[in-house]
Order: sequence, then C-alpha cells, then structure tokens
Amino acid sequence: MAGITDKFDKAYENSSIAELAQAPVSALQGVSDSDADHLKAAFNITTVGDLGKNKYFLWAQSVATLAH
Repeated sequence: MAGITDKFDKAYENSSIAELAQAPVSALQGVSDSDADHLKAAFNITTVGDLGKNKYFLWAQSVATLAH
C-alpha cells in the first residue's frame, strides 16, 4: 500500500484503506486545515471518502481523462 499511504501524513502510514477513507481530507499531503474547511463549506466534504465520491470531482476527473 506504499503507493497510497505515502500520499497521506505520517500519522496515517499504517492505516487500512477503510481507515484512510474515513480520515479527514487534511490527512492528505498538501491539504491544509484551511483547505479542508473550504471543501466542507463548498461541498460538505469532511473525509477522504467524501472527496473521492463527490460527483463534481468525479465529473471533472472524467473530463480530464477523456481529454487526455
């Protein structure tokens, strides 16, 4: 799981996938507490799982993939 857990803060390096999905978005490297607050205010995103399932992010990812 090194390819996934190394994208998270050190505190989460031994977490399972299920635990990572429940982690706050600020657990992702490069996402600050302020960024997490903005995601919550704009899209009601509080966890990594919420971020991964957000329809707007999924739509944007689909467009980016198809454009590539």
